[in-house]
Parts: sequence; C-alpha cells; structure tokens
Amino acid sequence: MQQKVKEFFSQLDFSWRSLRDFLIISLGALVQALAMRLFLVPANLVSGGISGFAQILYYTLGWPIGLVVLLGNVPLFILGWRYLGGPRFALRTIISLIAFAVFTDLIIATTGVEPLTHDVVLNTLYGGILLGIGLGIVYLGRGTSGGTDILSRILNRRFGVSISMSYMITDSLAVIVAGFFFGWERALYGLIMIFLSGVAADRMAEGSNIVRAAMIISDETEQVTQAIFDELERGVTILPGRGGYTQKDRPIVYVVLTAPEVPRLKTIVHDVDPDAFMVIGQANEVLGEGFKPLHENH
Repeated sequence: MQQKVKEFFSQLDFSWRSLRDFLIISLGALVQALAMRLFLVPANLVSGGISGFAQILYYTLGWPIGLVVLLGNVPLFILGWRYLGGPRFALRTIISLIAFAVFTDLIIATTGVEPLTHDVVLNTLYGGILLGIGLGIVYLGRGTSGGTDILSRILNRRFGVSISMSYMITDSLAVIVAGFFFGWERALYGLIMIFLSGVAADRMAEGSNIVRAAMIISDETEQVTQAIFDELERGVTILPGRGGYTQKDRPIVYVVLTAPEVPRLKTIVHDVDPDAFMVIGQANEVLGEGFKPLHENH
C-alpha cells in the first residue's frame, strides 16, 4: 500500500503547465457555480449526475450542494479512479470537484438564492449554456466533472453501454427524480437544460461534434500506443505508412475518442514524443465498442 502511494505521488506533475491547467479548471468550476447560483437553484432546475441529486437534497433538506457533490463523488472516485486517466488526470478531477464545491456553497451562503429572473425559459437557456461553458473550460484544463464521467466509464466497461448512452442515463436520472418533487414541467425544462449544457461544453472544448479521430505519427509508436491504453483506455489501430520524403516506413497510430478526451490525448503524446505529428479530425458517427453498438443500426 505504501509503495502504491509513493508511485501515485511520483507520477504527479506540478510543472508550470499543470499549474496553468489548475487555474483553468478552477475558473471553469467558478463558472459552473455561478450557473447554479444565478439560474438553476433559484428556478428549481435540476442538473444531471451527482450535482443534480445534491440539488434535490438542498431543496428538500437544506443540505449544502457543494458538500454533497464532494461527498457523493468520494465512493465513485475510489471505485473508478482508474478510468480518469492516471494520477495526474485524477488530480485534476479532485481539483475540479473541490473548487466547484467551495465556490457553489460560498456563493450561495453569501448571496442567497434570489433569482435574476422568474422566467423558467430564460433560466433554462442561460443556466444550461453557462453550465456548459464552465464544463467546457474544465475540459480545456484537462479536467473532468467527476461523478458522471466515472459512472459513464463504469457502465461502458462493465455492461457494454455506449459512452453517449451512459451520459444520457446518468444525467437524466436525477432530473426524473426531481420530477416527483417539483413537477414534470420542471423536469422537462431540466432535460432541455442538460442538452444545452452538453452542446455548450462541446463547442467550448472541441467544437460541435463530440467524436474525434486522431492519427499520430511518432518515432515512439509502441510507447505512444501503450500510454493511450494505460491512460485513456482506448483501443488503437496501427496503420502501415511510408514517409514521402524519407521513404522510410512510419507506422500510423489511429484512435477514436470523445471530444473531452482530446486534451488528454495531446498531453499523453507530447509527454512520450514532443516531436510527434498528430492530425485530429471530426467523425460523424462511430459504431462499435466504447461508442454506439453496431447492431443498433441493423
């Protein structure tokens, strides 16, 4: 156990680039907290995942949203931390959760929950977009949102549920539960808000399409491939290639991944081979393991 702890801390990165990422993640968490305070909480609009259930407990029992989010993520983090991409990315998730918890509870405690507007449509639109922008900023800092990401990975690995369907399940469950407490009209607005936040997060982090395909040419093909296996847990395909100028054989690593995983992939490849050549493009649809099952289209 002691050896594992030493290995964990030895893999942590506290370079200037990492510190910059921590600041970006904290900014994203602050934007998410503002979305909660300004639009979601005053309008009884429940977001998805752990934070959604935290909102329900806040409305019904008065429990602090941030504290519940933090505590609710602890067992999930212990259960599935390996899906977060190794210690350095797990650390970013911890920072994201702590920053969101502190900002949310501090802002609500100091300003109350007086609404900017009583129009539920405006709260849905602005709350969803602002929440998504905050999440997208966290992705830019190579962080994750914690609970939803972990649950989605577990559902995908253990039960074969596609990533997109996993996100839909974990995000929608809290909204459905909220329907029993605050009415189905609010629940329907909540689903719209989750959709808007997802679109905003994708546009903020990587553009409009959530699926990306990357081709990597490196002198360290085996190391790059193994790093992708270990830290992203994504499969890769090695394609034969030949340099047009050098006429040397150059294997090409081909990998398909989600938009939030792209910043992590860039870091992984850079750490293994800073001189690697990488092309990242959009994929309109991906069918197969880890994504949408092929049989659904037949």
